Amino acid sequence: MKNLFNSRKVNLATLFTSLVAASVVLTLLILTISSYQSDKESLTDTYLSLNYSKAEKMSQSVESLFGSMRTNLETTVRFLEANENLSDEEIHESLELLRVSSGYFNSLSWIDETGVIRAISPVSIGIKGETIAPGLSKDALDAREPSLTSPYTGLSNRLILLMSQPIYSKDGTYRGMIGGSIFLQEENVLNQLLGNDAVEQNGSYYFVVGPKGTLLFHPERNLIGESVYENPVVRKLTQGKSGMEHVTNTKGVPMLAAYSHVSEPGWGIVQQTPYSFLQSSLIEQLLQMLKNMLLPSLFLLLLSVFIARKLAAPFTYLGNLVDQLAEGKTVSQPLKETLIKPHWNREADLLTKSVAVAFETLERNNQRLTESALTDTLTGLPNRRKLDEVLTEWSSEDRIFSLLVLDIDYFKSINDSYGHQKGDETLKELAAVVQEIIRPEDYCFRYGGEEFVLLLPETNRLAAYQTAEQIRRKIEKTSLIPDKTVTVSIGISEFPTQTRSMAELFQKADQALYNSKSEGRNRITISDVPG
Repeated sequence: MKNLFNSRKVNLATLFTSLVAASVVLTLLILTISSYQSDKESLTDTYLSLNYSKAEKMSQSVESLFGSMRTNLETTVRFLEANENLSDEEIHESLELLRVSSGYFNSLSWIDETGVIRAISPVSIGIKGETIAPGLSKDALDAREPSLTSPYTGLSNRLILLMSQPIYSKDGTYRGMIGGSIFLQEENVLNQLLGNDAVEQNGSYYFVVGPKGTLLFHPERNLIGESVYENPVVRKLTQGKSGMEHVTNTKGVPMLAAYSHVSEPGWGIVQQTPYSFLQSSLIEQLLQMLKNMLLPSLFLLLLSVFIARKLAAPFTYLGNLVDQLAEGKTVSQPLKETLIKPHWNREADLLTKSVAVAFETLERNNQRLTESALTDTLTGLPNRRKLDEVLTEWSSEDRIFSLLVLDIDYFKSINDSYGHQKGDETLKELAAVVQEIIRPEDYCFRYGGEEFVLLLPETNRLAAYQTAEQIRRKIEKTSLIPDKTVTVSIGISEFPTQTRSMAELFQKADQALYNSKSEGRNRITISDVPG
C-alpha cells in the first residue's frame, strides 16, 4: 500500500505539472493568436490608409505639375503665334528661356509641319535639322492638337515623354508643334517632384505608370520604360480606378498597395509597403507581449515542475540507471554522484543506495569484460573486433587513412625451431617495437597469428611507406631471437583514395603484402592506384 501510495504521489505530481504547463501554454497560445490577428488587421488597415493618402497627394501634385507644364507650353505657343515672323534663332532663344526658367522640360523643340526639327533647346542634343521618324512624335505632329505621348525612344536615343502643343499662323495655317520632352532615365521634373530617394526605411516606395502600364518613374531607374501591366493594381489604374489592397507584384513579392489615378495625363501613382515589414512589426510586438507575460507564467510553470521533480527525483535517477545499463552504456558520473546523496524519503534512500552498490559492481564487471573482448591477451594490443569498430567510425567520417598489413616472415619456422613459447615472446616484443615507432594517434592491432594491422590517420600511402620502412628496419635490427634475424613483409593501401569499401581496402593491402612475400620478403609494397 505504501508503494502504491508513493506511486500515486508521483503520478499526481506529474499530472499537476502537466495540467499547469498545458494551461500556461494554451493561455499564451490563445492570447498570442488573438493578438496577432487583431494587430495584423489593424496594421494592414493603417498602412493601406497611409499609402492611399500618400498616393492621393502625389497624384494631385502630378496633376498640378502637368497643368503647369501645359500652361507653359500654351503661353509659349501664343507668344510665337503672335510673333510669327520670328527667326529660327529667335524661336530657339524663346525655347531656351522657357526651359531654363521653368525647369519643367529636359528639352524643348519646334517641329514644323513637315516634321523637321527647326529649333531645339539645348542645342547640345544635336538633332536640329533632322526629320522625325514615324512613331509617337510623328503621330503627335499629325494630330494637330495638344497631346502627351507614352514613353518612346527619340532621335537622341533617350527614353522620353513628349508633351506637345500645336502652333498655327494668324491665318490658321498649321506651322507644326512645340514639344517639351522629359528624359525619363535622367534627372527630370518627375525626379524633383517625387524625390530621388523614393524608398523609405520600412521598404515602402512608390512608382508611376502611364496609361498602358509602362513605368514612368521607379526608384530603380533601369526599370523605367518596362511594362508592369501584369500587376493587378496597374491594370485597375489603366481602367481609371483608385483604391487599396493586398497584392503580389510582378516579382512575386506580397505588398500592401494603394493606387490613385491621375486623370489629366491618364497616369497612375502606386504607393506600396512590403508585407514582410508588417510581419516583422507584428513579430516584434508579439515578442514584446510575450516578454511581458513570460516572467509570471514561467515562474508558475517552474514552481510546479520543481515540486513534481522533488517528489519523483529518487525514482527518476533509478530509472535512468536502469535505462543506461539496459542499453549497455556506462553509468554517467552525475548519476553516480546523485546515488550517494541522501534522499528525504527513507525508502527511496535505502533502495537507491542498495541499487547503487549492485550497479557499481555490475559496471566494473562489464567494463572488464568489454576491455577483455577488445584486447588481444598475448600482446596487449587491440584485437580484430576493435579494428572493426575503428574502421566503421573512420569510414563513416570519410577520414583519410592508410591501412598496413604486417606479417612476420617465416614465423612457422620460429615456432618449429624454438617452440611456441618463444614464438609468443617474439610476437609480444615485435608489438612493443611497433608501438615505439608509431604516433600516439596511430593504431596497431593483432589481427591473428603472426599478422598485424596498422591504421595511420590523416596519412597517405607515401607517408605510410616511410613509417612502414622505419618499422621494417627496426625489427630487422632488433634481436628478437638470438642468432637469428627476424624480418617482416608489409602491404599498404589507402582510404578513400583507392576505394571506399573496407573489404576492397583489405584486399588491396593483402595483395600488396602477397607481392612483398613473392618478391623475396622483408619488403614493403604499396597498392597501386586503380586505373
